[in-house]
Amino acid sequence: MTFPSRHRSRGQATTEYALILLAAAIIATLVIAWATAGGGAGRIGSLFDGIFDGIVQRANPPAQG
Repeated sequence: MTFPSRHRSRGQATTEYALILLAAAIIATLVIAWATAGGGAGRIGSLFDGIFDGIVQRANPPAQG
């Protein structure tokens, strides 16, 4: 005995999964395009520079005196 509603919900879940993967791929593509060509590379570089400078300052605190 098969249950048609159960079979349809499995197909629906597969479709929803495929749509979520498609949306994630589109968002990732847009982020990569922005980061490489849209001026985001400079912003990302500045972000990493700030993070790295903060780590170095915490590792080497100024001398007291």
